[in-house]
Amino acid sequence: MLTETTSHDGTTDPRPLQFPTEQLCVVAWPDPVIDELGHDPRSAYVEHFWLSILGPSTVWLLRRLADGLEREPEGFVIDLADTARALGVGMRGGRQSPFMRSLERVCRFGAARWQSPTELAVRRRLPPLTRAQIERLPLPLQAEHRHWTESRPAHPDPRLLRERADQLARTLLELGEDPASTERQLHRWRFHPAMAHAAVQLAVDELAAT
Repeated sequence: MLTETTSHDGTTDPRPLQFPTEQLCVVAWPDPVIDELGHDPRSAYVEHFWLSILGPSTVWLLRRLADGLEREPEGFVIDLADTARALGVGMRGGRQSPFMRSLERVCRFGAARWQSPTELAVRRRLPPLTRAQIERLPLPLQAEHRHWTESRPAHPDPRLLRERADQLARTLLELGEDPASTERQLHRWRFHPAMAHAAVQLAVDELAAT
């Protein structure tokens, strides 16, 4: 059974009142802008600044899901009870259980969205904090965030990233890697999945033409 709730950005998001199964399918939620400019859930930025917004169990859940998507970019299945135990939280209490609250927070803050009662689409990266979220941080963290923003190097030009992906894909294929393994390695090196796929296809075509 689904119910529509209003998310933090004013949109409606179908969420299950209860899970019909004990397992949940996790898939990637592509977003070219956030995938390019956001922060990996396992990054220092998320640990320092998102932690107090999301809470520890939610950050650990996002890290676990990011690990899974890195290993299986096409999606994977988690056992809800096993995942809750692995995170050190419980499932008792239904919708009010610690694990279910973590899932709710993941969606409420836009890091994931329900595709169906048994499928959750998860962002690979989290956006930078908004001004309102920064103002909720303790004062020392606000100062640290300001310093981080001011000292952050300019973001790489997307064209340079694409050229680098193309070069790496061709090199890996020339070293004997197959296309699927090459694409997975580019994922591990944090290239956007669409960019990695395009780079491998280009390299395959170029090598076939030589």
